[in-house]
Amino acid sequence: MTKERLIPLIVAAALFMENMDATVIATSLPAIAADIGTSPLTLKLAITSYLLSLAVFIPASGWTADRFGARTVFSAAIAVFMVGSIGCALSHSITDFVLARILQGLGGAMMTPVGRLVLLRSIDKSALVGAMAWMTVPALIGPVIGPPLGGFITTYFSWHWIFLINIPIGLAGIFFAQRYIDPIRSDNPERFDLYGLVLAGVGLAGIAFGLSVAGLGLLPWPVVVSLVAVGTISMTLYVLHARRTASPVLDFSLMRLTTLRASILGGFLFRLGIGALPFLLPLLMQIGFGLSPFQSGLVTFASSAGAMGMKPLAARIIRTFGFRKIMTANALVSSLFLAACALFTPATPLLLIMIILLVGGFFRSLQFTAINTVAYAEVQTAQMSRATTLVSVGQQLAISAGVAVGAFSVETTMAWRATTTLGADDFGPAFLVVAVMAALSAYFFWRMPDDAGHEISGRKAIEISSKKGEAGAAAKTATEETQTARDQRL
Repeated sequence: MTKERLIPLIVAAALFMENMDATVIATSLPAIAADIGTSPLTLKLAITSYLLSLAVFIPASGWTADRFGARTVFSAAIAVFMVGSIGCALSHSITDFVLARILQGLGGAMMTPVGRLVLLRSIDKSALVGAMAWMTVPALIGPVIGPPLGGFITTYFSWHWIFLINIPIGLAGIFFAQRYIDPIRSDNPERFDLYGLVLAGVGLAGIAFGLSVAGLGLLPWPVVVSLVAVGTISMTLYVLHARRTASPVLDFSLMRLTTLRASILGGFLFRLGIGALPFLLPLLMQIGFGLSPFQSGLVTFASSAGAMGMKPLAARIIRTFGFRKIMTANALVSSLFLAACALFTPATPLLLIMIILLVGGFFRSLQFTAINTVAYAEVQTAQMSRATTLVSVGQQLAISAGVAVGAFSVETTMAWRATTTLGADDFGPAFLVVAVMAALSAYFFWRMPDDAGHEISGRKAIEISSKKGEAGAAAKTATEETQTARDQRL
């Protein structure tokens, strides 16, 4: 097997475990909440705390990989994630569960960005789109089997077992990483910006966590406001600090790169909208429609199945039309399918719901492949660690914000309807809100130059070939005209 396929598949083992874990939890959320004595909306803290943990610790991933070697860090991250999974299975309260999810987040914070860094440093840019597709195809198996598997285990056994399935997967990932991944490290790692990490960590945690608990009644409003205020102040201090240091943990100067800026800003809005879907949909299916976790999983897996169907075609589509056109149009198309979820009612045929989710997943997958790839079109090799760190933080914050916005929209609808019982009618406005936010991402993709990312998509080669063909045809025509003129003179 070639390097372009082997390395992405090894990295995909970690993505498989992480993605399956996320979808399993989303499907089993109501059952877990009932068992540990809390509400499903309150249990979103378990999802948010994991994503916040990712956001806080991801800034250290690039430097850690350069200092200790990508293989060592990648394997250790998988081990930490496994320990966190065992902690989730043994949890008996919301506190235990949140703490275990934070530990999982620590592992995930190193696992995914370091894996992406290995890929970027091992694969030529011209083959990056195909490599990204190979990496994400196995990872998408997790979301495909996660909902029905999680629903089956929760319905017929116990939700505790859904976390223990990470153990054999993690052991396999560590084995293959140690055997096939080179210990890539920098010969001259930059000085670690500990002060910047603390400021950025406090800032990200304060803002995101404060917003996520707002309206749940878990903390008094003065505490919530204080969290957001402290986070904002800390993040402002970090921005000022980053301008004065040569090696910031979050290098915002990279935002000068057109494609990276579009990927981060546009990708944030798109992921915010789409990131709410795995949280809202299982709740709608189970609480709103009365389906069992297993039935809910069988319905929602259609979205991931559609995503898998796109992966073999993504490179060809992007190469044919280019990043700018595809990402602009596809952001709007994907948002329409997300908004269509607002029309789901208990009377809607499940087959129709599955078809909408299937087709929507097809287009969302294309968008994610494009966003993940175009980000590195203009990034130099020496900047890869900083770029993967910045991109990963943006991704995780967007998903965290999506869960928070989705839940807040549901809570606002319930308050407006003056009801305390969550029902199917409370989810429609939330789907519309996140769909509009996802659609706004098209503006940032439209602002990219028309030739954005042509070097990595292969579009440039097509244009060069086309120009050569046109030049050849013109030369041939000129030759024929000259020959005709000669014949006429004779």
